[in-house]
Amino acid sequence: MSKPTEAELEILSLLWEMKEASVRQIHERLSETKETGYTTTLKIMQIMHAKGMVTRDEKSRTHIYRAAIKQGETQKSLLKNLMNSAFGGSAKSLVMQALGQEEPSKEELDEIRAFLDQLENKKS
Repeated sequence: MSKPTEAELEILSLLWEMKEASVRQIHERLSETKETGYTTTLKIMQIMHAKGMVTRDEKSRTHIYRAAIKQGETQKSLLKNLMNSAFGGSAKSLVMQALGQEEPSKEELDEIRAFLDQLENKKS
């Protein structure tokens, strides 16, 4: 799988959330947070289709797109690349940097603790 560009990742994130959408629906959501033209959104989604990142149902006049790649697998691959390129392969450095960016909520810290407990229990 080729690594999605930032624009492709934005569209994939919306498709993972929405399950399926037309170009117009994706464009409307993107327009909420940034200036972008409809034809730009269309072109990116056509390229994503050619790359196999999305599927396109062409039965009706309005084509409906769905993500063809799984969210978890994509996130894992991107994270591995980031960890290797920016953090010298160190998961600890990556996590420490991520946690230092924002004040995690008590709920987030509790979830992180529970996850760490799970990891430790697997090793016992």
